[in-house]
Amino acid sequence: MLQKIVLEDLDDPALAVYRLPEVQLRRYYEPAEGLFIAESPKVISRALDAGYEPVSMLIGKDTAEISELLRRCGNITIYTADESLLTRLTGYHMTGGALCAMRRKPLPDVETLCAGKRRIAVLENVVNPTNVGAILRSAAAMQMEAVLLTSGCSDPLYRRAVRVSMGTVFQVPWTYLPAADSVDIPLLHSMGFSTAALALREDAISIADPALRKEPRLAVILGTEGKGLCDTTIRESDHTVIIPMAQGVDSLNVAAASAVAFWELGRKDL
Repeated sequence: MLQKIVLEDLDDPALAVYRLPEVQLRRYYEPAEGLFIAESPKVISRALDAGYEPVSMLIGKDTAEISELLRRCGNITIYTADESLLTRLTGYHMTGGALCAMRRKPLPDVETLCAGKRRIAVLENVVNPTNVGAILRSAAAMQMEAVLLTSGCSDPLYRRAVRVSMGTVFQVPWTYLPAADSVDIPLLHSMGFSTAALALREDAISIADPALRKEPRLAVILGTEGKGLCDTTIRESDHTVIIPMAQGVDSLNVAAASAVAFWELGRKDL
C-alpha cells in the first residue's frame, strides 16, 4: 500500500535525496549502483518501462497522469508538497509536478552491448549534460543502436541530461568505454567496427561520401564542444568526416551535428 507523506518545508529530512548533488546520488549505495532523479511523468514512465526501480516519489498535484504512475510504482513512499516548494527545490516551475528517486542498474560491458549492432555512436569527453541528453535523444530517434561514452563524458543519468533527452536515455542502450582520455579505436576495430571521426580537418570527407554508406558496421565518433576530438582518435580512425557548411558557418553545436550525422549514417536504406 502506498504511503503518502505531506512535506511543508525544504529542511524536511525526507527531501535529502532530492537535494543531494548528482555525484553523491551516483554513489548513494556504493559499492552498488546509486540513485538518479527522474523528472516529469513522461520521463518517469519511460524509466519504468525500461525496468528502473523507483525508491520514492515527490509530487505536487495528484493528477490522473501521476495517479497512473503511482499505480505502476508499487509499494513506495510518496511525498507530496505544494507547487511553490517544488519550485524552490528545483529552481524553476515544474510543469510536470513529479520527481522520482530511482535505482541505477548495472551497466553492460562494451562487447556485450555492441554485439550484433550495425551503427553505434561514440562520445569522447562530451562534458555538457545538455549536449549528452540531446545526443542520446537523437541516437534513439535516428537508428543508432547503442551509445558508448568515455569516462570524461557527463553522466547520461544526471537530471538535466535525462530531462533534455525526454527520457530517451532509457530507450537506447549505452555504457562507458574503459577509462582513457580518448576513444579506444583498437577496441572498436576488434569488435568489427569501422570508425568515422567527425572533425574539422582539411582532409575530411563529406558525410554523404558513398564510402561511409558501404561500411557494414560503423562507429560514429563525436567530441566535446570547442576542443573536439583528440588527435589520437582522429589519427587512428578509418574516416575523418565533415558536415559541409554554407553561408560561412564553420560548424554546428555537437548536439545538432549528432542529429545530422545519425540521420545520414543510420538510415537502413543505405
